[in-house]
Parts: sequence; structure tokens; C-alpha cells
Amino acid sequence: MSEFPAATETFELPIFPLGSVLFPSMPLALRVFEERYLAMLARVLQDEPSEFGVVLIERGQEVGGGEKRFDVGTIARIAQIESAEGFIAMLAHGTRRFRVIEWLPDDPYPRALVAELDRFDWDDTLDGTRDRVEQTVRRALAVGAEFGEVAYSATVELEDDPVDAAWQLAAIAPLGEMDQLHLLRSQTLPGLFNELEDLAAAAATSISDAALEGDVDDDDDPFGDRP
Repeated sequence: MSEFPAATETFELPIFPLGSVLFPSMPLALRVFEERYLAMLARVLQDEPSEFGVVLIERGQEVGGGEKRFDVGTIARIAQIESAEGFIAMLAHGTRRFRVIEWLPDDPYPRALVAELDRFDWDDTLDGTRDRVEQTVRRALAVGAEFGEVAYSATVELEDDPVDAAWQLAAIAPLGEMDQLHLLRSQTLPGLFNELEDLAAAAATSISDAALEGDVDDDDDPFGDRP
């Protein structure tokens, strides 16, 4: 995949590294209890809208710090927040993609100088492609439901906006984090569709083959480590 174009505008963004990929137009539920992220929330909630970045952890753990992070993520906008005993429950929604230009010192929470990635524009000539890709993703989910546990139903509803729906298809497909990150880095909408169709079809085949070989039972997760 080619490099992203040079950044023209950058800004500082608080970052929440996670062991899962957040896509635009997808919800994010978190329980925040670490002091560094409580401090981050206190800062973020001073702004309207209240936003922070989410990136996938390359190495390390979500708790304790010192993790190595990937450089492409999604901006999350806080929609709801509640205090509970020992933690803060937060619901946010993915909005726009960004890439990290420079990591800043964790003082006290992760921060980065980032540049937003362009939002895709919809082209009506992609209607047929989008329908075909959606069928492929839903087929993979149906196969996954037949042979093991999946996070989403094959009948899950999508947003009416076709670009939002494209990202949701990427999010619900039964893929691992690295495949999801690959999709998040897409630079064109046709490119996203092409990669997603191939990955979803391969996932359905892999699940079916594993089941025929007797490698999947009701207690197995055919997708490996997932969010």
C-alpha cells in the first residue's frame, strides 16, 4: 500500500491505545480506571465536542503503559459518560480517521501530533460493488455463526449513508486486528471494497475448511484473537 500524502494541517490529539481497531461510524464502549486516562478524560471533557484518538497497540498491554502503537487510528467522540464504583463508563463513536505525524511525551497520557485523513466521497457507480461486498461479508458472518461464535449477526443493520456503511462492513467482518488495520489504512473507497471482499471471502473459506477438518467446535473461536 502506498504512503499517505504529506500532511498540510496537524494538531495535537490525546490518544487511547487499545487492543482493538475502531472504525468510523462504529461505537466504542470503555471502562476507564487508569489514572493517566482519567486525566485524559478530564482534559477532553473541557472541549466541545469531546474527542480523543484510538490506535491499535502493536506490542504491549492496554494497562500499565509502555505499549508500542500503530500510527493510524480513528477519532472517537464521547457520547455518554457515567461514574461507577472504581471506574468511569464511557460510550463514544468513531468519526474521522487520522495518522500520527509525531508521538509526543506521555505527560501524563499518550499524545500525538496528527493529521486527519480525507473522508471518502461516494460515487454512485460503486452501488453494485458495495452490494456485492455486503453480500460477501454477510455470508462470512453466516458461516461463522454456523460453526462458531461471531461478534455480529449476519442480519445486522447498517447506516443509510453508503460511506458510513462501508466502514461498518469493514468493522463487522470476521477478521483479525491486523486485517482490520489494513482496511483502516485504505486510501480509496474502491480499494477498501476490493480488500474487504477478498478478506471476507477468505475468512468464510477458512472457517468452512476448519469445520470440515474438525478443528472448530462450539467452544472455539474460529477468528483467533479479536477485539
